Amino acid sequence: MDDALAPTYQPHRVHRSSFLQLRGLRYHLLSWGDPALATPQRPSLLLLHGWMDVGASFQFVVDALREERHVMALDWRGFGLSDSAPGDCYWFPDYLGDLDVALDQLAPGRPVDLLGHSMGGNVVMSYAGVRPERIRRLVNLEGFGLPETIPELAPTRLAEWLDDLKTPQSLKTYDSLDGVAARLMKTNPRLSPDKAAWLAPHWSRAVEGPAGKTWHILGDPAHKRSNPILYRKAEILAGWRRIAAPTLWVEGSETDMSQWWGNRYPRADFEARLAEVPRLERATLQGAGHMLHHDRPEALAAVLEGFLGASAT
Repeated sequence: MDDALAPTYQPHRVHRSSFLQLRGLRYHLLSWGDPALATPQRPSLLLLHGWMDVGASFQFVVDALREERHVMALDWRGFGLSDSAPGDCYWFPDYLGDLDVALDQLAPGRPVDLLGHSMGGNVVMSYAGVRPERIRRLVNLEGFGLPETIPELAPTRLAEWLDDLKTPQSLKTYDSLDGVAARLMKTNPRLSPDKAAWLAPHWSRAVEGPAGKTWHILGDPAHKRSNPILYRKAEILAGWRRIAAPTLWVEGSETDMSQWWGNRYPRADFEARLAEVPRLERATLQGAGHMLHHDRPEALAAVLEGFLGASAT
């Protein structure tokens, strides 16, 4: 790969880039397809990415959809081309607040089909329990949630947060887009070089400095600070039980929860949580890991179209 050469991957459906004002922040929106394609039976589909990702990450799945439909993707606050939060840390409820205002603008008075990956999957699950009337179909791509916590952990967590606030946070910079693409493939060895080359300029920006040009990841380093609020499983499940939309859970066959949490979050715990969702369907993509929308976009698109096009029961 060379920074001066066009990436090998060529999108079949080119996205449009625009911006929204959401709760005082300038939010970046990507769109595919004509908004006039949205109907009550097949509404707009909104895609929400995970931690340290961007909305453009869904390009490969959108390209793989067989039918034309109106699709949108947001860059969360502090990621991609959206503004960073004004403070020095991020709060999970703000994602729900941003999503709620975004839907007021993008689909006023109309339900949408809503998909979230990883962190975005956790957001959409909580939001669908709070605003069930806003969602026609719900898709969670590996938004597992977090290990259960106990109140006794609160003082330690708060102390970690206070220490983090005094600690400068940073993300690694790269000498070229080739280096950014290599970083993407190191994180996910299943990502092909052509897709990594296409993602690299969407995942980073060039900055001129005294030593020349470097590429900076489009993510606010403040995201790395610990969350001072404990993850309260009982409160999360209270929301999951209120989800009214048919819900699709999708995971990769190669995903191993223990790589993130060890034995602190057993698979049996997650299965018990998932059983609380009222109208649940499941799908597993063979040969895919956590970044399943990169690993098997065609297979994921087929699963999505089958689910989103199904009649309500």
